[in-house]
Amino acid sequence: MGSGLSLTPDLQSLPSCCRPYLHITTEQSHLHIMPNKEILRRLYEIIKPYRPLLGIAMVCMILHSAFTTAQAWILKPVIDDMFIEKDMNMLKLLPFAIFFIFLMISMFNYCYTFLLEKIGQSIIQNLRVRLFEHIHKQPLSFFHEHSTGTLISRVISDVTLMQISVSNALVNITKDFFLVLFLLIFVFYQNWELALITFILLPTAALPIVKFSKLFRQFSTRTQEETAKVSDRLYETITGNRIVKAFSKEKYEVDRFQDQVNALFAIVLKDAKYRSMQHPLMHTIGGVAFSVIVWVGGKEVIYDGASPGTFFAFLVALIAAYEPVKNLSRINPLIQQGMAAATRIFSILDIEPEIRDKDGAVPLQPFTTRIDFKNVNFSYDKDTQVLSDVNLSVPSGQALAIVGHSGGGKTTITNLIPRFLDIKKGSITIDGTDIRDVTLSSLRSQIAMVTQQTILFNDTVQNNIAYGDLNASIEEIRKAAKAAYALDFIDNLPNGFDTIIGEGGARLSGGERQRVSIARAILKNAPILILDEATSALDTESEREVQKALENLMKNKTTFVIAHRLSTIKNCDRIIVIKEGKIVEQGTHDELLSLNGEYEVLYNMQYK
Repeated sequence: MGSGLSLTPDLQSLPSCCRPYLHITTEQSHLHIMPNKEILRRLYEIIKPYRPLLGIAMVCMILHSAFTTAQAWILKPVIDDMFIEKDMNMLKLLPFAIFFIFLMISMFNYCYTFLLEKIGQSIIQNLRVRLFEHIHKQPLSFFHEHSTGTLISRVISDVTLMQISVSNALVNITKDFFLVLFLLIFVFYQNWELALITFILLPTAALPIVKFSKLFRQFSTRTQEETAKVSDRLYETITGNRIVKAFSKEKYEVDRFQDQVNALFAIVLKDAKYRSMQHPLMHTIGGVAFSVIVWVGGKEVIYDGASPGTFFAFLVALIAAYEPVKNLSRINPLIQQGMAAATRIFSILDIEPEIRDKDGAVPLQPFTTRIDFKNVNFSYDKDTQVLSDVNLSVPSGQALAIVGHSGGGKTTITNLIPRFLDIKKGSITIDGTDIRDVTLSSLRSQIAMVTQQTILFNDTVQNNIAYGDLNASIEEIRKAAKAAYALDFIDNLPNGFDTIIGEGGARLSGGERQRVSIARAILKNAPILILDEATSALDTESEREVQKALENLMKNKTTFVIAHRLSTIKNCDRIIVIKEGKIVEQGTHDELLSLNGEYEVLYNMQYK
């Protein structure tokens, strides 16, 4: 199931009592583990804006620890003065002192708990927005390399794990540090000889924490990777449910999902095994230490005349000091999960967008004259050349059709104009200005797109059309819908423009979805228009309606039309034929047919 981990280096360093339980196969996780020092430095940068709140929480933790130590301190007068000396004055005073101590512990516990929760939730909020923004700055190639499930897992699950680690685990360690510090000062004050024995024995209880840390980090990394794969499987099958049903593959998909869930289960179970093992190990080691201390301390009370109150106060303080150390066994997996999650989050944030505004980029002036491709070359990798020395000039207002066999580079040409991809060699200029010298927002504000795969959001019809201009009035939206031949069917929807159309526009037909997307482009009213197979997925009747809408959209626009159906581009001002990344022919429909070349071959494939 691919659920093993490369843990071999850690096995020899584990206590011998643990080794019989180890059954982990070798498989390296592909994600690089960031050094702890670097993770902590970057976590500090995230936490830095909350230092005032964190400081108040820290003071509350210190006071909480001090009053917790006072619980052990007050035990001595309770035993010696009340029960042994039978002092009535102490009986009148001590209950009020105990109540005050408990009240202070409760108050400071509430304060730091609430403040840390606020800090943690603020971190989640800001980090998710930061991740979302960073992801949407990436070029198209980024989304080819990172699956949807992986990205969702980073934004939702990993950020939550990191917040738990920061606001709970790491901060609890800070609180427990002060508690242990105060309690150890107290036990040294009570009996320094017994305290020295404690310092020799108790540190061994921390050995399992050290030994298991790397295991938990690797388990967490693999758990999140497998969770992302489960998310991918869910996303694919839910969005592709029509195909699943059409091919009767429900059982097949259930089996595939079961295999993926089994892989996740195997990792989670291994993680649970070692988490369950760590605490009992510490508990056993602690039992040995306390047995020795009780034996030595008991001898002092019996033979050396030590005060029973002193010994019990010492013992209670020691038990209280051991609890935070023991709690590390529960917190340690959370810390390692958080550190692993931080590594995954930072790995996304560290990806610099390949396509971004250069230093000194200026806004693009309104397009008026022409778009020029000069010796344009593009390749997705070193071995595959997609475009080679493309030279093309498109005057303002011209409708240019781009045709050719699949994989020839048609869509790549149109993706270069809004800089969804960046050229490797040559230049693309708009009115003489290189598009790499202008800001992305100003460039893309002058381009509208209608694609074969209609992208609509699970929102109202009105909001989907208004995506083209968020400041548009309802009258302007209705006008755009009318120009897209969409007004009639929209008005017949249950709630008209306020109808929720479902995920991807699932409640609309293919032609209706396309006309809504055309209305969106009409509303944007950009001077440059890209139509990428805008009618290829439609039936003949729907295509007629959409074609009329496209004619309205194309008026007074510089238009790039990609189409397999040559019938849809006959009336374009010019047609270029792309073959293997090069322009091999160009002209009008009739001119290209008269050449008896590549265009005629494409034409005959469709009509003869």
